[in-house]
Amino acid sequence: MVYVAPSGSRAGSAGIFILEAADVAAMAPGTNAGAAHPVLIGLFAPKVDDEMKRKIENDTAALMRSVASKRGRNVEAAESAVRESKSFTEQEALSQHLIDYVASSEEDLFRQMGGKTFKRFNGQEVTLKLSGQPIVPFDMTLKERILGYLMDPNVSFILLAIGALALYAEFNHPGAVIPGTVGVVFILIAAFALNLLPTRFAALVLILGAFALFAAEAKFASHGVLTVGGITLLTLGGLLLVDSPIPEMRVHLFTALAVSIPLGLITAFLMSIALRARRNKLVSGAQGLIGETGIAQTTLAPRGKIFVHGELWDAVSSSEVSIGQSVVVRRVDGLLLQVEPLTVSRPVPAIP
Repeated sequence: MVYVAPSGSRAGSAGIFILEAADVAAMAPGTNAGAAHPVLIGLFAPKVDDEMKRKIENDTAALMRSVASKRGRNVEAAESAVRESKSFTEQEALSQHLIDYVASSEEDLFRQMGGKTFKRFNGQEVTLKLSGQPIVPFDMTLKERILGYLMDPNVSFILLAIGALALYAEFNHPGAVIPGTVGVVFILIAAFALNLLPTRFAALVLILGAFALFAAEAKFASHGVLTVGGITLLTLGGLLLVDSPIPEMRVHLFTALAVSIPLGLITAFLMSIALRARRNKLVSGAQGLIGETGIAQTTLAPRGKIFVHGELWDAVSSSEVSIGQSVVVRRVDGLLLQVEPLTVSRPVPAIP
């Protein structure tokens, strides 16, 4: 027995094959079945010519005729679901003899079937007495639940975006390991799911273009123009990523915006910080001494010692410096500092 329920459910595409293959087919009010024209899906689905399309269509239609005729159902109506992608409401399916019952619940279905005889695929006649019998759910396996979750285009898009952000973090912090590992794992899982979905390559190009604009925002002073462009491309890429005739099998607008806007702002912000850090003056090591003010501990005529950065350094001055006089570091040659006397005309440059 195959029962399409609850209200709002559908037995679309391959679902109507399963429905028509049942010994007893039933639908709940507010359901539909059909739209079974064959399509090729997947990231690496082959391109076929018109002749191959006709062969696939004829083969699928023959399978539907075989399934429907063996159950004594309307072969012509069933075949139209394949050749014309027709879909039927529960009342249309009942009136055209594609199903046997319309039932509001399982108990209603069992009541209608009580004492009635039907013929199985092998010709055997069977009478079922189901009233009062216990119902035992046949749940999906763990593997099926995981695959069902990953096959949600919204989940695939989120995994792809998080993976890209994690790889960016790894590139900016080499050796962190964890971001790189997370990025690779998430991107591979997203690629696996997208391979099973009708994915558009053009949408992947849009997503790559979005990350390119995010990177350019940090390098060029566009005042947010490139970030807005990246967010726009990422949103469009997400919306167009999965080309499915079923609305539930597409990336939702809310998901695309919820991913693209925060990701764009975070990426542009982190990249701008990284580039600013590279342009900043060194404030550590020997180069960090340049521009610092020190105190002469001995007379520099021209060589002596100065106290700077909490340490004693050998220094050489361009002019004589007396003990206790302030000097400014102008250059570092190994362990020797080249300094000048601190005067009003040569103020010490501010250290950022």
